[in-house]
Amino acid sequence: SLPGLLVLGETACTGLHGGNRLASNSLLEAVVFADSAAKYCSLLWPELKEESSLNVDKWMSGDARKLSEEIIINHNWDSIRRAMWNYVGIVRSMERLTLAKKRMEFIYLEIDQHYREYIVTPNMVELRNISLVALLIIQSAMNRKESRGLHYMIDYPDKSGTLTQTVFRKKNATFSWEIEMLEGEKQ
Repeated sequence: SLPGLLVLGETACTGLHGGNRLASNSLLEAVVFADSAAKYCSLLWPELKEESSLNVDKWMSGDARKLSEEIIINHNWDSIRRAMWNYVGIVRSMERLTLAKKRMEFIYLEIDQHYREYIVTPNMVELRNISLVALLIIQSAMNRKESRGLHYMIDYPDKSGTLTQTVFRKKNATFSWEIEMLEGEKQ
């Protein structure tokens, strides 16, 4: 839905070389597709630059003050890493995912409060973004009622016959999502 937005690598879910790899994409996905995408973007850039439809308000810091306790941000980084590793890793269950979601929502709200009260730093922006990505990963895992590739779901040990893609759209300022499951190819 965003002009010029391209998806590459594992996110694209191409299925070129299967999903049973722990890390890294194949050379085809990482090098050839990336090169092709870069060339395509260079052709699109003049058009996208002129026709940008994104209206983003200038950042207004208002009464924001400098954060004196950077340890708070560092603690949240550590909490996100640990929650994602321990509850949303390779072996998952609905109980673990539910717990992870509750913790991540709490962390996200705390970060969002800091984001509004303090002068924004690159570390804070990255933390806010990664906490939102973590929430999306958790919600996506909760919606997938199967085990696939290296992700094993204790509650759903079998692979479903259809590969589905999930599209999330945030409905409002809370954690409500409009979720669309796109049927894919039979597997």
